[in-house]
Amino acid sequence: MSSLSYVSTDNNSAWSTFLAQVERVLPYLGDLALWADTLRHPKRALIVDIPLEMDDGTIRHFEGFRVQHNLSRGPGKGGVRFHPDVTLEEVMALSAWMTVKSAALNLPFGGAKGGIRVDPRELSEKELERLTRRYTSEIGTIIGPQQDIPAPDVGTNAQVMAWMMDTYSMNIGATTTGVVTGKPIHLGGSLGRVNATGRGVFVTGSSAADRIGLTVPDCRVAIQGFGNVGSVAAGLFHRAGAKVVAVQDHSATLFEARGLDIPALADYQRQHGAIAGFAGGTPLKEDEFWHQEYDIFVPAALEGVITPERARALQCRLVLEGANGPTLPGADDILRQRAITVVPDVICNAGGVTVSYFEWVQDFSSFFWSEQEINDRLDRIMREALEAVWQKADALDVTLRTAAYAIACERILMARRERGLYP
Repeated sequence: MSSLSYVSTDNNSAWSTFLAQVERVLPYLGDLALWADTLRHPKRALIVDIPLEMDDGTIRHFEGFRVQHNLSRGPGKGGVRFHPDVTLEEVMALSAWMTVKSAALNLPFGGAKGGIRVDPRELSEKELERLTRRYTSEIGTIIGPQQDIPAPDVGTNAQVMAWMMDTYSMNIGATTTGVVTGKPIHLGGSLGRVNATGRGVFVTGSSAADRIGLTVPDCRVAIQGFGNVGSVAAGLFHRAGAKVVAVQDHSATLFEARGLDIPALADYQRQHGAIAGFAGGTPLKEDEFWHQEYDIFVPAALEGVITPERARALQCRLVLEGANGPTLPGADDILRQRAITVVPDVICNAGGVTVSYFEWVQDFSSFFWSEQEINDRLDRIMREALEAVWQKADALDVTLRTAAYAIACERILMARRERGLYP
């Protein structure tokens, strides 16, 4: 358990999950394990107060965070989450997973993350804009295209990134498109960015399925979470011929043994903001979702959803972690014992940060690539990263997660050792 005084002692917290994952990789790091405390201590954590004038003239205060976990390999990179359950500890864990993710894909970034404890659905557009701009100003001293580059996450989108970019640019007196990624295309955004994370889940999932003897067109797929990641992954599996038989979001669980009409469900979700009420599937109780028979299961919502109890109940052969930290360490052990392959989040959902890297590079050069070029580069990087992790897992006789951490942590700690300590 971390010795940090401002974290909880909850063994199921996101930060505790990350620490447990670090502990499991230590035996494979050799003399680099001497530097392991680098991973257990975020470099910088900023808590900010965000006073907001509401449309009715009242003043409310919101709490915001920006955590830079590790910057040894490059500027921080990580999303901004607007959600009512955001905490400092959660943001710390998310920033740490970004550190590992960037290193596992060999991208020249460190890990960072941000968030505001707010339900954005309760704010008007003008309130949301004022909240975003004040938050950006508050964290403006530690972000920048060579310092820390935010991006969209749960509850944020391209419009929020446009407001962040504009606020930062106004504060420094120069348009700086590279301060955020996930922006609108005409403001320096990249083609392919919106679908990148879901596409990465599909690409790594298809490769993993081939390795364990699954044929995607014959697969039954379940998706938990039907936001940007889950809906895109579901659409790609659907187009590849797989049957997406179950989808769950915050509002409902839908099941259809013959396969849900994913394009129709996606249209319905865009119109209504949820899948509840969609006529093309049979509603199930929330817990029944975990007891159906699938080939591929995609958790694409929030962290900590696969508990040991649910790991014992899952009936599938392959888990693709579209969300960050969806599997608790105890559940990881159970899934391995049951011979269920898990493609870990730090590889599986790294499509977003990979195309964010492409966007960052394009902003510096002011030269932009076609969507086909973006997708081709993304697919190649994702497949090569998964191949390297699989080879490491076979060599060490460990899970794909531990293998990914072994590769990533070696890169992070080698950079830390070679840079040395200052002063």
